Amino acid sequence: MTKTKTTYTGENVTDFINSYVDNEQKKADSFRLIELMQEWSSAESKMWGPTIIGFDNYHYKYASGHEGDAPVLGFSPRKAAFSLYVYSDTKRSKLLLAELGKFKMGKACIYVKKLSDINISVLKELCIESIKYIN
Repeated sequence: MTKTKTTYTGENVTDFINSYVDNEQKKADSFRLIELMQEWSSAESKMWGPTIIGFDNYHYKYASGHEGDAPVLGFSPRKAAFSLYVYSDTKRSKLLLAELGKFKMGKACIYVKKLSDINISVLKELCIESIKYIN
């Protein structure tokens, strides 16, 4: 069985952003995302793996037997774009994506260059939908 890389690390979130993010706009957007996701999830930010900032957590178990813990919401301030881990595959989430703004969709995440490219109130609704889906 492979070991999950995305586990809670205990590293300091602020230290991570200050050392990892070299673009001032991305740094400001990172701190803003932390404020917003803390508010929406009612959970403190924590480091998951080397580069993911997560909020709250849940336990999952696949039919294959693989299981682990993951953040309910999260993001990573990668060089090319933010990876937002806020999407759940629901009808409502699909409808909300149409109103989100400028983004690209990956298999399990939304890629956004900067916060000003998206509608924050739609992001909030996506996060709330994801929290409901996981709970």
